[in-house]
Amino acid sequence: MDPSAPSTTQAPAAASEPGAAFETVLAAETPAGAMDAPAARRNARPLLAVLKAELPAAGTVLEIGSGTGHHAAAFVQDLHPRRWLPTENTAERRASIAAWTQCLPAQAPRPMAPRALDASADAATWPVADCAPYCGILSVNVIHIAPWAVALGIFAGAKRWLEPGAPLILYGPFHRDGRSMSEGNTVFDADLQRQDPRWGIRDLEREVLPAAAEAGLALSAIHEMPANNLCVVLRG
Repeated sequence: MDPSAPSTTQAPAAASEPGAAFETVLAAETPAGAMDAPAARRNARPLLAVLKAELPAAGTVLEIGSGTGHHAAAFVQDLHPRRWLPTENTAERRASIAAWTQCLPAQAPRPMAPRALDASADAATWPVADCAPYCGILSVNVIHIAPWAVALGIFAGAKRWLEPGAPLILYGPFHRDGRSMSEGNTVFDADLQRQDPRWGIRDLEREVLPAAAEAGLALSAIHEMPANNLCVVLRG
């Protein structure tokens, strides 16, 4: 590992405890037409702490791979007045994002309507120009469950669409300089590659950071997260 790189830190404590609206959405029953992910409920609080620590105070956050949409509905409660643009590449997940948004109280902050986005496509073609530049890009549990071209596309998109100095935040499991962070991650990685040889846990020092650097992004921070995950913060 590069000794000059930022050191890994524990996930930051939130500047304030999550508000009641965030907690209500996080604990809500899954609405009709929506999907649920227990991992998203578990990691939402530590992720919110990182977002509060790393995002500017205002602007629009672009989420790449919003999954069920539960995060988007919850995060926008505590991060308001920031706006939240969720994206997904499948109609089923976009419908789930919309269902989580529709269950919010009428006066509650809400994410924008989800957009179809294939992150591996040319960043110039992403359907996000009307809200650019972005104060942050978040991608949770994406680059290890996708071909490597998706990670490369996210780096290119971050360079193109972020405000200067704004963060790209990647959450998920990573290998560190050729080493697995846990036995569980080793098993998970093997299972991913059995499902699709193009998938797998990415090596932070040997794959992610060099590719990000080629796109003009530099490592800003690494936050340790529960269950042997990391939040990796990159800035242009």
